[in-house]
Amino acid sequence: MHMSLSDLTRRTFLAATGAGAALLTLPPSAHAAPHDGEFETLRQRWLALALGTGFDPAAEPYSSRLKQTGQLAAGFRSSMAPTDTSLWPGHPFNPPAGITQSYSRLWTMTQAYAQPGTGLTGDAGLLADIVRGLDHLSAKIYNASTTRYGNWWEWQIGSPRLLLDIVAALHDRLTDGRRQAAFAAVDHFIPDSALGSYTGTSTGANRVDLCRSVALRGVLGRAPQKIALACDALSPVFPYVTKGDGLYADGSFVQHTWVAYSGTYGQVMLDGLGRLFTLLAGSTWAVTDPNRQIVLDSVEHAYAPLIHDGLMMDSVNGRAVSRGYLKADDHSVMRSDHFHGQGLIAAIAVLAGGASAAERERWHGMIKGWIERDTTTPILTARQFGVADLSRLHAVAAAPVPAAPEPVSHKLFASMDRAVHRRPGWAANISMASERISYYECGNGENPRGWHTGAGMLYWWGPGHGGQYTDWFWPTVDWYRLPGTTVSTRRLADRAGGEWGLPKPAVKWVGGATDGEFAAVGQHLKGLGSTLEARKSWFCVADTVVCLGAGITATDGVPVETVVDNRNLGADGTHALTVDDRTRPRWAHLAGHGGWVFPGGADLHTLREDRTGAWSDINTGSTTERQTRRYQTLWLDHGTDPADASYTYLLMPGATRRTLAARAADRGWLSIVENTAAAQSVVIRSLGFAGANFWQPGTAGRFTSTAQSSVIVRSGRWTATLWISEPVRSGQPLEITWDHPVRRVTGRDPAVEVLATGRSLRLRVTPGTAGVSHRCEVALG
Repeated sequence: MHMSLSDLTRRTFLAATGAGAALLTLPPSAHAAPHDGEFETLRQRWLALALGTGFDPAAEPYSSRLKQTGQLAAGFRSSMAPTDTSLWPGHPFNPPAGITQSYSRLWTMTQAYAQPGTGLTGDAGLLADIVRGLDHLSAKIYNASTTRYGNWWEWQIGSPRLLLDIVAALHDRLTDGRRQAAFAAVDHFIPDSALGSYTGTSTGANRVDLCRSVALRGVLGRAPQKIALACDALSPVFPYVTKGDGLYADGSFVQHTWVAYSGTYGQVMLDGLGRLFTLLAGSTWAVTDPNRQIVLDSVEHAYAPLIHDGLMMDSVNGRAVSRGYLKADDHSVMRSDHFHGQGLIAAIAVLAGGASAAERERWHGMIKGWIERDTTTPILTARQFGVADLSRLHAVAAAPVPAAPEPVSHKLFASMDRAVHRRPGWAANISMASERISYYECGNGENPRGWHTGAGMLYWWGPGHGGQYTDWFWPTVDWYRLPGTTVSTRRLADRAGGEWGLPKPAVKWVGGATDGEFAAVGQHLKGLGSTLEARKSWFCVADTVVCLGAGITATDGVPVETVVDNRNLGADGTHALTVDDRTRPRWAHLAGHGGWVFPGGADLHTLREDRTGAWSDINTGSTTERQTRRYQTLWLDHGTDPADASYTYLLMPGATRRTLAARAADRGWLSIVENTAAAQSVVIRSLGFAGANFWQPGTAGRFTSTAQSSVIVRSGRWTATLWISEPVRSGQPLEITWDHPVRRVTGRDPAVEVLATGRSLRLRVTPGTAGVSHRCEVALG
């Protein structure tokens, strides 16, 4: 006997979504033959994930969300007008995005039919219109006799995912012929061979999406071999990779071979795996590969470090930063850093269903913290979510675990050229590029001006700054003056360098050394489409990011600038900028934000301007509405065709004018040991910190390196710890000498060999090729 959606108990819902103590269990042995009841149980479990259960449809936020679904469905129903080339006016089948859009609208209509409180629940006329739409798409375009054209994603991921969700919800109300037509179309566009070799478009997040559709097609069509195929095809996704697409041991996530993509493709992968783990748990096809633990570990290791107060840092959102309001989005939800962050948070809530009790408790604490702190777009009423995700998130918010604060930490994602520095009350994120990671990605008409987002862009958020890059930043910012970057002002064409992450600089030295709290980060910069070359370093410490630049050289015949910052002040911000009253100011303060210190003074340029743009300026699929935002820009002009120019400044988020003036006046706080194209090194005695980035073998202060390297030391009264890395990843041994008395070594990583102690410490490090930091602990003499 079949269960109806209403037969799903709250216990089943909690088990399926991770809000309960255990997963719903199915018949025992993984080797036992499946039976019809098992397929039906899995279908019902999928509907619990997709449509939600255990919520009160008369209570908020569910009541209004369900009504909105009904209103949208009613509008789609009345405007549906089938022709040979479309199902709705304005959404033709060519390009194939129109097919996916049509299935998306039918899915909204299906939700209105299947869910309570929509005003159209169980409406026979609505069901007839949904079936009419399905029949039209099946007859005219999405069938086994159509040859794919245009964007492959629409045929293999976008459309089948929605079609199968519709079939799952309306299963018993569709004739067998209609179900079989849907299965035949899916089998045609996602043949078994698509899950064969782990290459091309069948890797990482894309592979998970393909497996999701094949597994659900198997459940709905009672085809055990399809479910088994999808389950087995997940295994290549799990292990850490050392190149190309996937998850790296340092927490990096790469898609499209060269693009840092934790925030969008990473979210798709995490959400898809969470749903598949939950769907198949305890069944004949349960995902038992022990490497699945890598996915669970990634929540805290790879994704959470990039989420700040509910947003996902845009440095890992790829070309999606350009989307904003999409023309095809019937819900009109802004695709922003908060949109991507909240999508990941919802995915973590799903994945918690397959986690251990200890993991689930920690994740729920993190989610509760993000819920409490995201005041820019509150998570528990976020417009991107349907009632299923909302009910899961509300269940977590009500869970008896304390909300976790943002951590104090430094996370260096060496394999995707990103760094995240977190301190009490603020966070910063550095975006770089190398021969491994592209300057930027454009494609499908998206993000054609992201040229300099990998040129050392320095994002940062202080208290109340959650909307800094959310509030129409990307369509209105000056793309030649992105914060933190050093750029040639030579004009570039849209999509300069090529699409899909093709443009990459011919440099190896990008990375750094960190102890997990402080760090030295460096980038050998070569400009996109220019002759610009520079060395940039960031020494990330307690209340400051020390920013150094050296060897800045170009022959483009245009000025070269280092953009100290470019803050979005909103539509009509009046935040006062106060600059030290000297010819060469030593500090500047922006009210409500923080400030900058320029040791020794700097030729600082400032500009406050209103800039107007539309999302369609940077994305052909986005809306044409134009808005204006006010910016406060600070920059250093290195002149036209500079030779070996340099800069020094300190970023101090949240600092007051008094704090900035005091830091500028304290000549002893920071010692800049070297700032050249050979090495960049600083010492901050009050913090017991010293760091050096060696661009070539040599000596900088107390450090000597026989190879290109990065090193930091954290010193106490009697002990010190050194952290050393080789960002160029040659894998060849290097020697580091620290000119400081050392009595003995008290701990070290296996890659570190002690050559001498006494009046100085000499180490040999065999670094491997992952760009990681290696530790050596010493007792001081």
